[in-house]
Amino acid sequence: MLTDQRRTARRRGPSDRAAYDDSPDTADAFAHLAGLGEGRERDLLCEEVVEAWLPMAHRIAGRFQDKGESLEDLRQVAAMGLLKAVQNFDPRRGRFEPYAVPTIRGELRRHFRDYMWDVHVPRRVQDLRNKVRLARRDLALQPGAGSEPSVAAIATHSGLSEDEVRDGLKAIDGFSALSLDASLVVADEFSLADSLGAPEAAYEVITDREAAKAGLKHLPERERAILYLRFFEDMTQSQIAAHFGISQMHVSRLIHTSCRRVRDEATRGEQPGQDAQAA
Repeated sequence: MLTDQRRTARRRGPSDRAAYDDSPDTADAFAHLAGLGEGRERDLLCEEVVEAWLPMAHRIAGRFQDKGESLEDLRQVAAMGLLKAVQNFDPRRGRFEPYAVPTIRGELRRHFRDYMWDVHVPRRVQDLRNKVRLARRDLALQPGAGSEPSVAAIATHSGLSEDEVRDGLKAIDGFSALSLDASLVVADEFSLADSLGAPEAAYEVITDREAAKAGLKHLPERERAILYLRFFEDMTQSQIAAHFGISQMHVSRLIHTSCRRVRDEATRGEQPGQDAQAA
């Protein structure tokens, strides 16, 4: 269906001196596609057109190398963008290439935006990251550039506010995440996981102690002392019985009764209907 001219190289403008053999003449094929409905013939012709333009898609994919993705995967993404361009192109709008190139690039950029970030970052912050990264590179290439450019210098060069520059700098480290097993720079014997915080169990203890204070105040002095020896001094019931000169069974009953009174006092505020029922 395609003519032999589809592989003919076309020399480009002054900004692109290389002559690429990736701009085939597919005008007749697109004109024929425009008149076809859904079906086997249209699918086969689309495949031929995509195959003819694949070298261009692969060339565009090659410009996105060294960004953490394999060339083979990039070419597959570019091919998907090319297929979308072929299926949606209207030959009445002009030449195919000016339409296909931004479509393929957009597909590649979406791939990096949606699938290559280890940490989820909003689109706005991703855009800030790109602007900050380019500004840092430009400032580093300037004559006499010394150490890392300041936030103010990046903001002036990029036209961003200093707060936006700080957000962009944080996002630069969010593209790839460190393993929790990675060693800390300051101490090789510790991993990153060792520096992470954990829920503080003592908070619940403090809450329980505060809730129990009111009930403990209403207990007789001996019962308060028994609870203290049992739960704070870790004495056994037999030791407490010997200390007060009473039986171990009596100590057990006192502990059980005292704990119930303290618990009822602590939970009384959590049961609004209890006082009404008691009345």
